[in-house]
Amino acid sequence: MSKKQKYAPSKERYDKMNYRRTGNSGLLLPEISLGLWHNFGENDDFKNARNLIKCAFDHGITHFDLANNYGPPYGSAETTFGKILKKDFKNYRDEMIISSKAGYDMWEGPYGNNGSKKYLISSLDQSLQRLNLDYVDIFYHHRPDYNTPLEETMGALDLMVKQGKALYVGLSNYKPKEAKKAFEILKELGTPCLIHQPRYSLFDRWVEDGLLNLLEESKVGAICFSPLAQGMLTDKYINGLPKDSRAIKDGRYLKTDMVLENLLKIKALNEIAINRNQNLAQMAISWILKDERITSVLIGASKTSQISDSLKALDNIIFDNDELEQIEKVLKMK
Repeated sequence: MSKKQKYAPSKERYDKMNYRRTGNSGLLLPEISLGLWHNFGENDDFKNARNLIKCAFDHGITHFDLANNYGPPYGSAETTFGKILKKDFKNYRDEMIISSKAGYDMWEGPYGNNGSKKYLISSLDQSLQRLNLDYVDIFYHHRPDYNTPLEETMGALDLMVKQGKALYVGLSNYKPKEAKKAFEILKELGTPCLIHQPRYSLFDRWVEDGLLNLLEESKVGAICFSPLAQGMLTDKYINGLPKDSRAIKDGRYLKTDMVLENLLKIKALNEIAINRNQNLAQMAISWILKDERITSVLIGASKTSQISDSLKALDNIIFDNDELEQIEKVLKMK
């Protein structure tokens, strides 16, 4: 690579990644996408954040997933990413898919949360300012709001597309019944739902209870977050609870009790992964991608080595019946 050339040539970059069509759209997404929920906040290392984005892009990861309240503090992940875009990716915007969301609490008062048109439109405008962008590629409603008419929320998503502030819209955390109605409303408005973003992992399989079938029938894509169950599906906890682990340092999303309750399963799944010539994290990602209804898997990373390691999951996403039976047996352990 020449000194003037920042990244590998396009063909070399994209040859490293497999891409899947998103529902019934023309949009292709990488099988692995990068989420910026953690490690891009105001107090995180900016140089490390830059290196993470560069590493991902150089390996064909073209999709970067944000939300208005990623940080901390809220909004800071978008601000960080906006600075990186301006500094390093000004000439690569058309090769990137950038998404954001709104639906959780963002600012004080009655207009900074949930699913009203007021909140969603204001939030997207703020996100675009932080990102230094004219539009995002995908904008999601982050969670259902049962106190706002679904027609209002979906109407706001439709308006964003008509205003040119988003190219596509999606939903996150919607259960099958409410997702089906939302899909119908969006279709009538002329802005079909592109994609749904649910939590999905070996330890959290609620999407198999109707949602994945609905997405297939509705021709809507699926991109899954927390595929490693907040780090439980890695080799980090095989020998207990490291002092620098998320379960010890930050118990908001992963509590020590959860790790200890699942420790026998984690160890047993790790043995299955070893027999597949994978580590546990790679197998957990591969297990999700074995399903053709899944468009992409969202990973988080604090080190570039974690991105490189996750990408190796794509080398083997085929499971034989014996492996699947072993996994099911382990997951039913008490």
